Amino acid sequence: MDIHGLARHTVALEHHALMPASLQKSPSTAPAPSLPRHTLARYALFGFALLALILGAIGIRTYLHSPTRGLPYHDAFARGKADEWRAFGGTWDVVKGAMRNDSDERGAKLITGSSHWRNYSIEADIMLLGDSGDAGLMIRSSWEEEGVNSYSGYYAGLRMLDDSLVLGRADHGWMETTHKINSAEPAKVRAFQWYHLKLLAYECQIAASATSAVDHTVTTTSIADKDCVDSGRVGLRSYSSGGVWKNVTIQDASRQDLADMLQSTPSHKTAAVQPAPADTFDDLGTFQSTAASQSLHLEDPANTVPIGNLRLYPFSNQASATVRGVVILVSPVLFIEDSTGGVSVSNFVGPPLKVGDEVEVVGKVHPGDFSSSLDPATVRVLWARAPRPAIAVTASQAATGAFDASFIELEGTLRNKAIGPDGLLVFDFDAGPQSFRALLRRGRGDALFQSLKPNSLIRLRGICVVDPAFTQNLTPFVLLLRSTDDIKILAGPPWWSTGHLVAIVIGLLALALVVNLLYGRIERWRLRAVLEERERLAHEMHDTLAQSFAGIGFQLEAIRNGITGDVDTTHQQLDLATNLVRHSHQEARRSIATLRPDSLDTKDLLSALNSAACRMVEGGSVQIVAVSTGDPRPIPLRIKDTLFRVGLEAIANAVRHANPTMIHITVQYRKNSVQLAVADDGIGFIQSTGMDGFGLRGIRKRAASISAALNLVSTPGQGTQLEISASLPPRATLVSWPQLIWKYLTEHRPHARNPH
Repeated sequence: MDIHGLARHTVALEHHALMPASLQKSPSTAPAPSLPRHTLARYALFGFALLALILGAIGIRTYLHSPTRGLPYHDAFARGKADEWRAFGGTWDVVKGAMRNDSDERGAKLITGSSHWRNYSIEADIMLLGDSGDAGLMIRSSWEEEGVNSYSGYYAGLRMLDDSLVLGRADHGWMETTHKINSAEPAKVRAFQWYHLKLLAYECQIAASATSAVDHTVTTTSIADKDCVDSGRVGLRSYSSGGVWKNVTIQDASRQDLADMLQSTPSHKTAAVQPAPADTFDDLGTFQSTAASQSLHLEDPANTVPIGNLRLYPFSNQASATVRGVVILVSPVLFIEDSTGGVSVSNFVGPPLKVGDEVEVVGKVHPGDFSSSLDPATVRVLWARAPRPAIAVTASQAATGAFDASFIELEGTLRNKAIGPDGLLVFDFDAGPQSFRALLRRGRGDALFQSLKPNSLIRLRGICVVDPAFTQNLTPFVLLLRSTDDIKILAGPPWWSTGHLVAIVIGLLALALVVNLLYGRIERWRLRAVLEERERLAHEMHDTLAQSFAGIGFQLEAIRNGITGDVDTTHQQLDLATNLVRHSHQEARRSIATLRPDSLDTKDLLSALNSAACRMVEGGSVQIVAVSTGDPRPIPLRIKDTLFRVGLEAIANAVRHANPTMIHITVQYRKNSVQLAVADDGIGFIQSTGMDGFGLRGIRKRAASISAALNLVSTPGQGTQLEISASLPPRATLVSWPQLIWKYLTEHRPHARNPH
């Protein structure tokens, strides 16, 4: 093959090598696309994770909606605990191991349990505290509100009006069936006597049974509701009568349980109810025998005196007096109130009392500065009434003592809370300049105690007492709360507290740190993308431009060698063209080398510049001297890349135009800046304004992009020195972080481009 054929073959091979791989292969031989194994594994792992998440969500939902979750259940009243119960009206509290409602309010309810309970039973020992009304149990309850029959569900109770076991359905209305209590006693349903009540729901069949503590007879009734409520919570309920509940038990129910309950006979005995004497109430430990009150001789109503007049009685002569009023507190001290004031009653003989009862009291008068007490005393219940409303006053008015022993309502800001002696919950309040305390018995108060936060605004209802036995001379008065329902949170603590402000500052600092880190990471990704693009361009230039120069030079050499004869002019032109091509090839290689630095992000600035300069002058007589001073520290990639490009351009200009024998590269690290200096001992040049070449204009633009100070000094015959100084981010400390963030927000903006 001659030289021309060899050249054509070489160019054809190079052209084939430059073609994309997809064009070099025949479509018929291209393999079918397939996913890599690691991609398939990642998809499989993602699928398994998604399946596990779905199954977990289904499992959690199934558990939360389970009709047996939380069953069986037994109350903790004996331990003084009732946090899981929620009241709708009434004055519910745990007393002596039983839940007690001292209110005659109609339709008072206490609710607990799950709304998903379906087939189950509830049973409890129940005692009525009034001469009228009813008390019992609720099942499958939902949509509870305060008020009579303000719920949806079923209720079974003992009613004194017609001596019957009542069973019915409430749906913000009422439908019922009744069954007379089986008993040989003349009074079938009596107050202050224990009964055992059981209520069971299975599918749409509802059954109830009541067992008397006197003769142990069982009364059973049931209803079939075709449009039944299929699930709901349980509750305790009273209507126009107070009540006491204990031994509350809830458990799953089956069809067999329903059948056994419906087959009960009046002669059936139960061991769950222990008989209690008809004339005692000792298990609640508050009152004495009712026989004494029945034989008590009471004064004529004309002889009663207003409670407010008791303060006029002499201290030395403890005279007796008869008063009438409404019970406003039962425990720990009995308080009654009329329109003129209130009085405390101690060591009294009488029947069990409830809040709202109208009573007549006869006792020895002990007058006080603001209110009086009756001790000893006898009490008779006249009739039951609904609890009277509280008198709205301010804390300053209550501190005067004018409302001592009265039922009042006021507002205050919670300052502190603690558990006092005998398990009392003690709350300290501020209301403007006035401070006071509130006392509450434990039981249902534990959950409220945990939820109340200092600095909350709270409305309170209770008995105002100025007796030092309660105030302990720490506050002007104390408020005795009847139950947790006398506490209403009006507003939580102010959000702009010191702790929250500190948390906001810390959160903002953390957010600024995250934003700064993200910004730095994004800038790093962007510069990495630029470097990768330069790397790609370098490969493209090597595979196209550099190889083309090589091919052209080879062709020129072939043409020159193929020309025969003495053609000096032609040989001279071909030699010139060959030299130009060779020079262009070297320039292309230099450009490729500058576009493809060796891992600038993993090498320090001085090492990268030294390596690039050594490659640039390789084979020549130019000596490279690289020096670093100061304490080296990491340089942000954007600043490092700019300094590297400026230094590389300065070295290239020196090599191309200055004919130097030595090039000095100096990197100086300072406290908050870094300076790069490139100096040569070449021929220098005369500086003139507006006459910069393309290379110098590029250097100035790069320096302006990072707000760097640029200084260029050149003298003909004495060489050239270029200095560029860039600011570095100061080292961040806990104290300097806010300043750095503020400086960044106020000063960081895009810099205007240098027109030169």
